[in-house]
Amino acid sequence: MTTMETDELPVVLSSANTSTLSLSLHPLPILNISEHLTRLQLQQNTNLPFVIGALLGTQNGREVEIVNTFELSMDDGASERLNHAFLDSRKDQYKQVFPSLELIGWYTVTQEPTLRHIALHEQFAAYTSNPILLILQPNGAPVKAEGHSLPLKAYEPTVEIREHTSRTVFIEVGFSIEIGEAERIAVDWTAKGGEVGTSLDSHLQTQRAAVKMLHDRIQLLIQYVSGVLSGSTPKDHTALRSLSSLIASLPASEHAEFREEFDKEYEDVQLTAVLSSLTNSANILNDLVDKHNALSGIRDDSRMGGGFMKRRRGPMAFGMMGDWDRGI
Repeated sequence: MTTMETDELPVVLSSANTSTLSLSLHPLPILNISEHLTRLQLQQNTNLPFVIGALLGTQNGREVEIVNTFELSMDDGASERLNHAFLDSRKDQYKQVFPSLELIGWYTVTQEPTLRHIALHEQFAAYTSNPILLILQPNGAPVKAEGHSLPLKAYEPTVEIREHTSRTVFIEVGFSIEIGEAERIAVDWTAKGGEVGTSLDSHLQTQRAAVKMLHDRIQLLIQYVSGVLSGSTPKDHTALRSLSSLIASLPASEHAEFREEFDKEYEDVQLTAVLSSLTNSANILNDLVDKHNALSGIRDDSRMGGGFMKRRRGPMAFGMMGDWDRGI
């Protein structure tokens, strides 16, 4: 087989070949890779920049766990060669902080592995016997359906022999998401944006959830009554009587006294909100006036002190005779 024919072959084996590697992936590497990609997209103003980094984790036989990552760089003037000095330095730094973690592979961003990734992958063989490749496949489409799989794929290297010629290829590795209690709290905090809200925000969120639940229940009752009227849903006389009693217990919204009371309560709420806003504005204005008065007093004191010193300056300030009395 010629070199040209070998270059045209895919570098990933078919899905019929499965790996026996047990791979666990923690949330932190996923967040790091996503942040790395987003930052380079903004810096380089391109949708698919070249992203590369190292994977840190633990390995026990055929069980591999990816726990953390760090970014890598390429040699200046050599786009296909890693900056090994930088890699060794960062690896030693992480080893001092996390002595149990080892370099177990690398990550990049692409749709499918290519020969370029094979060449890069072989450079990691000096650090680990069986490096793992983790790729992020950005597609730009938002995840809408629940249970949608993550745009991630993992590969391990293997050797393919074809027509008495061997070459290094990738075989896909299935992975599972492993998350601890501390990671769960951190991810939940990141998704919510931290505890920066006020008590008003919490109150409004509670009210919104209650209104949404009421709306969902009302929609369910409407669907049930519509189904009974159309004949698609069997009648449940007990449920219909309960629904009739519920409707009868509600106040008549078109009654004149009800409308008057409702409008009065609405106006009271609006007036309370306006008074609260006015009180807050008056408090802010009062603080501003106090600061202005304090600054004005300091400025006046400095002017008075400066004038006194100016009056003391001159020949007579030190008991010396000036030109004005030389003729005496």
